[in-house]
Amino acid sequence: MTEIPVQIRPDESITDTTGSGLLRQPYTYRRPEIVEPDWTRFPGWKDVTATEWESVQWQRSHCVKNIKQLRELMGDLLDERFYADLEQDQTTLATMSMLIPPQMINTIAPKTDPAGPGSLTEAWYTDPVRRYMIPVASDRRTTWTSHPYSSRDSLHEHDMWVAEGLTHRYPTKVLAELLPTCPQYCGHCTRMDLVGNSTPVIDKLKFTLKPVDRFGAMISYLKRSPEVRDVVVSGGDVANLPWPRLEDFVSRVLDVDNIRDIRLATKALMGLPQHWLSDDVVTGMGRLATKAHERGVQIAIHTHVNAAQQITPLVAKATQAMLDSGIRDVRNQGVLMRGVNDSVDGLLDLCFAVLDGAGIMPYYFYMCDMIPNAEHWRLALWEAQKLQHGIMGYLPGFATPRIVCDVPFVGKRWVHQVSEYDRERGISYWTKNYRTGIELADADAVNRTYEYYDPIYTLPEAGQQWWRQHG
Repeated sequence: MTEIPVQIRPDESITDTTGSGLLRQPYTYRRPEIVEPDWTRFPGWKDVTATEWESVQWQRSHCVKNIKQLRELMGDLLDERFYADLEQDQTTLATMSMLIPPQMINTIAPKTDPAGPGSLTEAWYTDPVRRYMIPVASDRRTTWTSHPYSSRDSLHEHDMWVAEGLTHRYPTKVLAELLPTCPQYCGHCTRMDLVGNSTPVIDKLKFTLKPVDRFGAMISYLKRSPEVRDVVVSGGDVANLPWPRLEDFVSRVLDVDNIRDIRLATKALMGLPQHWLSDDVVTGMGRLATKAHERGVQIAIHTHVNAAQQITPLVAKATQAMLDSGIRDVRNQGVLMRGVNDSVDGLLDLCFAVLDGAGIMPYYFYMCDMIPNAEHWRLALWEAQKLQHGIMGYLPGFATPRIVCDVPFVGKRWVHQVSEYDRERGISYWTKNYRTGIELADADAVNRTYEYYDPIYTLPEAGQQWWRQHG
């Protein structure tokens, strides 16, 4: 069987080089060095001051939204072939429009100094942050670009709306999608059917109700659903909702007697930490934390960091500000992606960076969802299982992230919880112990098995041939 290798440190890295007779561990812990890369290395930001850089208004107004703006920022440091590659992706393959804040761009190839025309091209091509935030056509697969069973709403969240934007998927938890925008757009976004601007290949779903009516319908559902105790407040990204609106919504959720946990989902804690350091946000979070404490409710922030280099002193400062406000925790939910974090060393470096460098708890790594044009990012289940095995034992138990497969109609399952696994055809079979919101009248929902699919190019030739005939 042909396997796509998971990047694990080779054997020679654990051989004795000291003469002591002792072997090195497969992974060597080093306390992460957290630095803010020098943004003035880019021609477009050569005169930007630290005061400007730390301003959320400056960050938002200088986001890169198109190729023209990227050229203005980078000057001649990237070859024309990169821009042509990017334009081809934007016009023919991208499911997300381009939007990336300066803070995040500055973490791309942070240790490579410009040295003349084209000098950053190769570093950008191979950089993990660039790979998932600014995908180019040559990144993607030319065969099996999308899996035959991929879909725009791969987790069927829209199908499970009980009010517009409110998904009731798990028995005691709901997902409240408050808005369809973010401060930054990840190429692999699982909500690519709703979030962001339409692209040439994806016409995005639109909310139909006004925000005040949508939010009111969500609160009404929570009040009449005593089985719900846990609300994930997301979107989009809650950092894009004006603070008074977000505080009002969360405060109203806190007034619902049955709610015990609230989680605010924001990649912007890493991508735009300046937002979470704003005075109005810091003081507002303090008010929410105080009210939550009085009611015995836990509020946490969930962020989304995929590469160790994205943790900088500003991210650490924003995280500490949130913890100081009185919330319960800040946790990281990353996504496993090929070429981004698909090695044991890379995952452990990332976990120690968020934990030791910023006080963020490693929580989950999701397998990349089965959305269109994402096969180059996705890993096979067996690869995820190897990675879970490889990271065990290095981190504290409470900070060892679970690698999960988010199975359609099932939900999150640890990758070793698979019931059956056909490696040749790349089909895994999963069971569950509850009904989703659209299966409450389905007696067999907890008895059947549900399927998930490996990327076809990772299969042996016999499996690939099967899919050519049946896909």
